[in-house]
Amino acid sequence: MWPYWILFLIPAMVAISAQPARTLRADGSRRITLTGSWLLVLIVFILFIGLRDRVGGDWFNYFNYLFRAETQTVQEALQRADPAYELLNILSLELGLGVVGVNLFCGTVFSLGLIIYARSMPRPWLALAVAIPYLTVVVSMGYARQGVALGFAMIGLVALGRDRFLWFAFWVVLAASFHRSAVFLMSIALLNLDFRKFINLPILLLIGFGMYVAFLEDSSEVLIEVYIESEMQSDGAFIRLLMNAVPALLFLRYRKRFSISRGEYKTYSTMSYLSLLFFVALVAGLLPSTALDRMALYILPIQVFVFSSLPDNIGKTESGRKGMIFLILAYYTLVLLVWLNFANFSHWWLPYRMFPPLDIYEAYDMSR
Repeated sequence: MWPYWILFLIPAMVAISAQPARTLRADGSRRITLTGSWLLVLIVFILFIGLRDRVGGDWFNYFNYLFRAETQTVQEALQRADPAYELLNILSLELGLGVVGVNLFCGTVFSLGLIIYARSMPRPWLALAVAIPYLTVVVSMGYARQGVALGFAMIGLVALGRDRFLWFAFWVVLAASFHRSAVFLMSIALLNLDFRKFINLPILLLIGFGMYVAFLEDSSEVLIEVYIESEMQSDGAFIRLLMNAVPALLFLRYRKRFSISRGEYKTYSTMSYLSLLFFVALVAGLLPSTALDRMALYILPIQVFVFSSLPDNIGKTESGRKGMIFLILAYYTLVLLVWLNFANFSHWWLPYRMFPPLDIYEAYDMSR
């Protein structure tokens, strides 16, 4: 499990001494630049995620997409629930890249989204360290389609924080084309809406309706049956929803101290309320844990935002800010330690391996 610790500890150590980003745009958001060191981080993340071999809980299941892609036409792929992911498998087979091509693309999208999102935070290195234990290791390496969707979603959240609703909708549409559950993100934009600008509401409702027709209309009954009526339960959902609820409470308590743009203030207030709503719904038994767990995946970035913002918005002295950074890093060190050693399905991530074979049948046989 040492590769996971290296991936986490290097940015964590840099975060301790790194200075906060102070260059702001006119709207109060932060400028995003990718320096040489961040380009290197991007490449490392792409290779670490994209070249993994037999790593992740759904590794075996994703071969079904590759096998189907051998005989599936482009027209048939476009009619399926997650058309972009189906097309990606067809293209990867055509190029002779198999599972490697699929995972490299998914790793690239997620990594690029994460780096852009982290660079928009007050303390980018701290944001990156916070994102590694669960968002990166568990989600992007365990659920390829949701990982791609989250990559696009994080770019969309940056746009939404700058009040660019149409750009946010564009990135959400891309996310939903890889995993239809990403349509949930439109609720954040809708709840975030300034209803004094009446032009916004019909545009967002039109986009939302179009996404429902494109991605959910044919499968809505199946989704309701699987996630709601069957009352599927997710192991660890309580802990995962609690991990979102804690930063949500912290933000709502201290948000007036946060030096952020108006768009970010609205966006993360909405995400905080949703995080608390999901947690209460789980504790009260109002919805099955799996349904809440799937939606909460798209609120995971709130952890990155809040914990990378707390030291400079709450800490009054330099020693206080440093102490807060140490506490945050200690918390996520504990998260990674507990997950790798005690989670029910962490054995699918251990040991970490790289360079799967290009041939899908050979890779499939090795996976079994």
